[in-house]
Amino acid sequence: MDYEFKSLQELYDRIKPALISKCSEFNKIGYKNIKEADIWNYLTDKKWTKSKELTLCEMVEDIFSVDVDSINNYLINKVSNEAREPNLEDTEILDI
Repeated sequence: MDYEFKSLQELYDRIKPALISKCSEFNKIGYKNIKEADIWNYLTDKKWTKSKELTLCEMVEDIFSVDVDSINNYLINKVSNEAREPNLEDTEILDI
């Protein structure tokens, strides 16, 4: 049975149970800060960018086979590449 998705949001919603399950696995081994979106972003940025016409089964298999070190390295790299500037937008904190 072939699935066709009209948007990435629809695809994400369809595979979200696998993402939740993988996050639960990571939580059980002590990685409580990894979220479903982190796994999704890692796979879409690193693994699935070169793939064509992935099946739903292949995507779920990739979710279940991703290791915590790959996700951690991806997140560390992503944070280190972001602009790390102080947020000076909220003036209510200081009553300015």
